[in-house]
Amino acid sequence: MTENGSRDPIGQARLLARWALVAAAATVVLLLTGLGAGGLLILFSGLVGIACSAVGIWWFLAHRGPLRLLGGLLAVGAPLTVLSLYIVGGLWLTALLALGLWAVALLCARAALRRLRDLNGGGRGQRTDLARGERRPRPRRAVLIMNPRSGGGKVARFGLVERAEKLGARVILLDPAVESDVTALAQAAVADGADLLGVAGGDGTQALVAAVAAEHDLPFLVISAGTRNHFALDLGLDRAHPATCLDALVDGEELRVDLGSVSGRAFVNTVSFGVYADVVQHPEYRDAKAGTALDVLPDLLQGGEGDRLDAIADDVRLPAQQAILVSNNPYAAPDPFGAATARRPRLDGGRLGVIGVRVDGAAQAAELAVRGTQSTGLNVLTAARVEVTGKAVGGVGGAEGSEGADGANGASGSGGSGDLGGSGASGGSRGSSASNTSSASGGSGGSPESGEADGDSGVSPARGSRSDPGFPAAGALDPDSIAVAVDGEALILPTPVVCTLRPGALRVLVPRNRPGASDPVPPMNWRRVIELAFHHPSHPYPRSGA
Repeated sequence: MTENGSRDPIGQARLLARWALVAAAATVVLLLTGLGAGGLLILFSGLVGIACSAVGIWWFLAHRGPLRLLGGLLAVGAPLTVLSLYIVGGLWLTALLALGLWAVALLCARAALRRLRDLNGGGRGQRTDLARGERRPRPRRAVLIMNPRSGGGKVARFGLVERAEKLGARVILLDPAVESDVTALAQAAVADGADLLGVAGGDGTQALVAAVAAEHDLPFLVISAGTRNHFALDLGLDRAHPATCLDALVDGEELRVDLGSVSGRAFVNTVSFGVYADVVQHPEYRDAKAGTALDVLPDLLQGGEGDRLDAIADDVRLPAQQAILVSNNPYAAPDPFGAATARRPRLDGGRLGVIGVRVDGAAQAAELAVRGTQSTGLNVLTAARVEVTGKAVGGVGGAEGSEGADGANGASGSGGSGDLGGSGASGGSRGSSASNTSSASGGSGGSPESGEADGDSGVSPARGSRSDPGFPAAGALDPDSIAVAVDGEALILPTPVVCTLRPGALRVLVPRNRPGASDPVPPMNWRRVIELAFHHPSHPYPRSGA
């Protein structure tokens, strides 16, 4: 190992960390000393602009009437005012230089953390999307359930039915006009001798059929025919060309991945509690997501019909949380706002990712915007078991500060919860009849991270699901029940709600040649960058935490 870090990966990581600190220090020097009052004004006005914009967003979401209008104006006007101040005051060049130096610092810091993560065993060799599996004989009686409405009609657009049948699989094509129980269809296929089950549909449908496959220890085939296909993404499948997923039938390899369980129901991506789960309970949400959310959020955030939730993640208490997201393995970065790009490097780590959000007002909303994952309102950790014990007693004022802040239990990142996908799949079959049944055990939906509906509608309603005729109206829930969104499906479950993980429970058949996914960005942690930069070779290296 050379001291300048030019010949070994550890030295390269240390050198990048040092360059990051140099660039960060140069940014501070530029702002505080080199340009006097102008630099201080840039720093101060930038922080004020971010804080004011965060306060405006909070007011816009948590209030109605004039205060909502004022919040919208503040959220948009604050950054524009700061930009105008830079231009009028002749400070735009200074601001540009400072931003450039800070960008270099961030790039070097993230590159150092990525190398540190790889050295600590969390790199490409551990990633599920790039993992090599065990070769298996070609399935002889594969049964694939396909939803023609998923992903805006990807089943027809990519000729998935014809391609699958040409490869020898039997296809059950769901009829959007007829409700059907996909769990019952999968069970019937197993009883008929199926040696592989597969789904072309949303992640909620994937979870329902995956549970049947895991129960009978059969391989499971994921076809990326949904909208966002987050489960397929984390498996390294080609989301742009779903027909390539069918290559696994003739040239596939088998991976063992974990399967989540929430009160006995399987999930492949996430389980959401709190504000997000409350919003999606409203029947009008499916057709008017933004309008419904804006109409309901003030009551939820200000303590009207919304409830704070108490939870326990292993031994860590999470009191009075407004939102809790539990994921099947942690996401790469603990950023609640990074839903669009969130992904899980591993699906076989045997740990749940947990993220809890508690924002008590405009000031804490501003802190969350400025400090990000270091905010006191954000809790990020991993756990083997998460129990949402029920509604918090005493509301906002009655809860103590949350224990287990960012960094607890390994601080593995968890992704954010975005907008809901659709719900359900529907009946009718190709080559077999699918009867309408009132005892269905689930619908399906897009991943909560997707932000878009999958178009999977028509599945016969799960007991306690939003589409159940006996589903309670918003605000009329049993005191001992809470709203839950499981892979995008709105449910009502009795408390306590327990989330666990079944390590290696699901056998997934994937194509031997699959593209994989881009490298996940490690969470930003300046403390680890400093430790790495000044690390002495005789001491153990800091864990990356990624």
